[in-house]
Amino acid sequence: MSLNDTTASNRLHIAIFGRRNSGKSSLINAITNQNIALVSDFAGTTTDPVFKAMELHPIGPVMFVDTAGFDDDGELGGMRVEKTRNIIDKTDIAVMLFSEGDLSYEKEWLAALRKKNVPIVAAVSKSDLTDTAPLLQKIHAETNLEPIAFSSVTGDGLAEIREAIVRCVPEDYGALSLTGDYVNAGDVVLLIMPQDIQAPKGRLILPQVQTIRDLLDNKCIVISSTADNMQDALSSLKQPPELIITDSQCFGYVYENKPSESRLTSFSVLMAAYKSDIGAYMDGAAAIDRLTENSRVLIAEACTHAPLAEDIGRVKIPRALRKKVGEGLKVDIVSGVDFPKDLTGYDLIIHCGGCMFSRKYLLSRVEAAKAQGVPITNYGVVLAKLNGILDKIDIKLT
Repeated sequence: MSLNDTTASNRLHIAIFGRRNSGKSSLINAITNQNIALVSDFAGTTTDPVFKAMELHPIGPVMFVDTAGFDDDGELGGMRVEKTRNIIDKTDIAVMLFSEGDLSYEKEWLAALRKKNVPIVAAVSKSDLTDTAPLLQKIHAETNLEPIAFSSVTGDGLAEIREAIVRCVPEDYGALSLTGDYVNAGDVVLLIMPQDIQAPKGRLILPQVQTIRDLLDNKCIVISSTADNMQDALSSLKQPPELIITDSQCFGYVYENKPSESRLTSFSVLMAAYKSDIGAYMDGAAAIDRLTENSRVLIAEACTHAPLAEDIGRVKIPRALRKKVGEGLKVDIVSGVDFPKDLTGYDLIIHCGGCMFSRKYLLSRVEAAKAQGVPITNYGVVLAKLNGILDKIDIKLT
């Protein structure tokens, strides 16, 4: 990934929903002008969700998601429908394709999307082959949506669908900045970078790349160093940096050795505020003081990397927690999209920064935890808490 690339997690996710053979794949191919989704008259051609990154004017970088038909049946069909259902939590805008006949399937999925406050564009395909007027009237009468008829063959209606998608874009989309609340133009910012076994040789990990790019966009002067060269980096500056952003694993060392004038935060804390609900994470950290040897903690990682020695989520945080509350503490670990629906058996959830997840998806996990009364926090906040400096680091709650 280059410094200019937009990651999948930072793209607006536009998902296409509908029954089998409703024209979902044809629509996504027509909008993107590429044959990225397999089109066939055979029902159930699309199995796993298909993701396509592109630029959509005037929105910018988006991710289109082609899903399996939500009327699929049988054991395998049920698995496909469940994968489609999981896409709802990642969806910023939904395009719902309607088919002739009873609208019970569509109404069920509309209810699920509306429950998550997902804006919806209603559409009907194959306007070149059939009179769509009766179906359009029926959809409006039963769902209160204004459906758009289109043809993937002739292109009729595609411009209207694009315009409808643009109208659904949240007003604050693109306004968020990873570091904007922390810095001013011209600020010198020192980054203490994690270059341990977890960092791929010859590359920067995603939070570092995103932070550097965001600081440059905010017209800051960026200095980078590893923890062992921190003092040399500070000595090379005429005056202390306005802000130090560190790998959370170095919180204790950096805090003890930083200039008193320099504010301190971490990559994980920045990511938490940018991608999720930092206020909920701060509240959740208080649960650490209530943990006992009989408690159960869930650690959730967005990445599905093979665990390495001294892994932060699988080794370092569990070890630090057990040192504080006792060796009997039970810790479960999940990664990727695996996340329990029932969280009530846990006393605390600790999530990674979530750089691989979209904000919508990460917030859905926070909301699930809140709904079930389970405190949730994240790696950076936990490590600051365990180092006794949570009240001393720079965290913006708004």
